[in-house]
Amino acid sequence: MNLGATSFYIRCGGGTYVAGLRIGGLSAPRRIATLSVHTSPLEQPGTGDAGGMNVYIVEVAKRLAERNVEVEIFTRATTSGLPPLVEMLPGVYVRHVTAGPFEGLAKEELPSQLCAFANGVLRAEAAHPPGHYDLIHSHYWLSGQVGWLARERWGVPHVHTAHTLAKVKNRLIAAGDRPEPKARLIGEEQVVAESDHLVANTRFEAQDLISHYDADPARVSVVQPGVDLDRFRPGTADRARFGLPTDGRIVAFVGRIQPLKAPDVLISAVAEMRARGTSDVTLVICGGPSGSGLERPTALIELAASLGVSDSVVFLPPQTGPDLAALYRAADLVAVPSYNESFGLVALEAQACGTPVVAAAVGGLVTAVRDGISGVLVDGHNPADWAQVLEKLLDAPGYRLRLAAGAVAHASRFSWDRTAESLLRVYRDAMTEHRALIAARLERAACAW
Repeated sequence: MNLGATSFYIRCGGGTYVAGLRIGGLSAPRRIATLSVHTSPLEQPGTGDAGGMNVYIVEVAKRLAERNVEVEIFTRATTSGLPPLVEMLPGVYVRHVTAGPFEGLAKEELPSQLCAFANGVLRAEAAHPPGHYDLIHSHYWLSGQVGWLARERWGVPHVHTAHTLAKVKNRLIAAGDRPEPKARLIGEEQVVAESDHLVANTRFEAQDLISHYDADPARVSVVQPGVDLDRFRPGTADRARFGLPTDGRIVAFVGRIQPLKAPDVLISAVAEMRARGTSDVTLVICGGPSGSGLERPTALIELAASLGVSDSVVFLPPQTGPDLAALYRAADLVAVPSYNESFGLVALEAQACGTPVVAAAVGGLVTAVRDGISGVLVDGHNPADWAQVLEKLLDAPGYRLRLAAGAVAHASRFSWDRTAESLLRVYRDAMTEHRALIAARLERAACAW
């Protein structure tokens, strides 16, 4: 049990019992155990299971380290050659935990390896003196299951961020996609019930936790993700960098290729626009297969061919850092037609680069995009509706310029520094509440004795 640094007194009836234990006096964590079971922060976002959560974990860890909070990120080793411990950034370490086969294990199969992963996490802590970690922050429900166990073993508070919720995903599922299994629904309910504090990306996600998972409102905090405003900022469009046509209009999709993200809606929308006589629009799809999209990795190529728009669709692999920012700037519009997003970092990054966003009016996208100011929100996923909105914006350069200015202003309200500061407040509150809980338990025990 992490007992911290200040003594306390227990009063029983008319007398006073002075405890010989010392209960934590830290006002902020010194070292955090961050759990990311199914995807490593070292992986490239945009393919496999790596996405916005990876960006979130890396950017937050970096800024916590800048505030003298050491972060150790536990993730599953996916190749045998990975070193057990990697210093990703000063003050940020990635621990590779062996749990199951190194390759060929889908995310859906990982629950069978949670025991092995938890064992690796507990062993890492056992190699240090008691109190090595002051707090656990788990990401996604698989990590939450491990965090729940480690919390009991270490006696420290457990903060959890879901990033996506199965009950919400199943309610907004894409046609032909697989619903989330019952095991995940039960697992999420357990994690919500056992976590000391829950972090939601938006007030809508907070309401989902309360309404669908019976979360205690007092244990739910809204902390909005951010954007790297130094990297993602307005600049000159360089289409030649990606081999894109220098004339005509460009709509870009950035993200993992899976039904949930709905890039097929955009291909069908391009076909709709062409049928109405608009033929100078190029759709760029940047990303790699993920989730159920791995079952048919060529599905989008086949769809474009069947609709006769192969010459209007360009596929690019996931882009990193400066290249990703350059791609946003090269586009006239960035489209995010997802069936569900807990937030939508792509939308925020594109807007920070001065590119208006057309997004589905779902989940966190309602917060990430300011309708009519920084972009346009679309109800539903009818390709004809998307074609109409895209065509209207592409045919109105003046309106797009106004949206571009609004996009930069809107994105400037979000930053990872702000996210980190808000999380530190959550951590401090969780630690204070945890100390009070331990003190109350000890008082009951002492008075009973």
